[in-house]
Amino acid sequence: MSSPLNVHLEQYEGPLDLLLDLIRKQQINIYDIPIARITSQYLEYVQKAVEMDMELSAEFVYMASTLIHIKSKMLLPRDPELEKMDPEGDPRQELVDRLLEHERFKNAAEMLQQKRLMEEAAWSNPALKEFLSDADEPGLAVTLFDLVQTLQKVLERAKNRPQFEITKEDVTVPDMIVYLRNVLRSVKAHESVSATELFERQRSRGAMIVLFLAILELVKNQAVTLVQQEAFGDIGLKRHKNFEEFAANDETVARLEEEYK
Repeated sequence: MSSPLNVHLEQYEGPLDLLLDLIRKQQINIYDIPIARITSQYLEYVQKAVEMDMELSAEFVYMASTLIHIKSKMLLPRDPELEKMDPEGDPRQELVDRLLEHERFKNAAEMLQQKRLMEEAAWSNPALKEFLSDADEPGLAVTLFDLVQTLQKVLERAKNRPQFEITKEDVTVPDMIVYLRNVLRSVKAHESVSATELFERQRSRGAMIVLFLAILELVKNQAVTLVQQEAFGDIGLKRHKNFEEFAANDETVARLEEEYK
């Protein structure tokens, strides 16, 4: 079978980017990765990159060894009696979780890039501030890139948290939007809620990422405004003037449930 890597050798930021590209281009079910085929194609890319003197980071080599290890575990026969005593999960599961998490961040980054391009292409009115009173001063400009940095800092700190065995969370973006809607309704209209505190309330990295995506949806729908009181300070979430209209519209949540299925 011909490989999609024969015609053009693309450059990737990391091994997860390469694996995602292989999986998505071939329309492979990410929950049922044919590990032997993907490993072969991955190694072929690495070999071609070496032949073309492309610089690859140590992460590519480490991922190659990880794929080979998973492949060997799936090929080795498992003792039925040992399986009864110590059931072993799918060796691919950890890789699948990493790929899905990476894809969420990648999609969020693309959304932020599109927003930045739109903002750069928009004209602003320099005379607008003449019509604003001191009370209308919006404070420091906050971008979604600042929010991404906040999430990254919380995720780094979360690595040092004690790990406990808990049941698998099944929280969705619409669920998190309802959660944020209730949190914001509990504070006064002029008050803000700390994004850092919201992230740190979550019990897992997955829940933090879902919360991040929910915040993006609220910002996109102009239901929430990001505020910052001082340079490099904490980012807050504040109700936009359209918040109540969004909060009362159950059709929006129903639409998001369909989109994130």
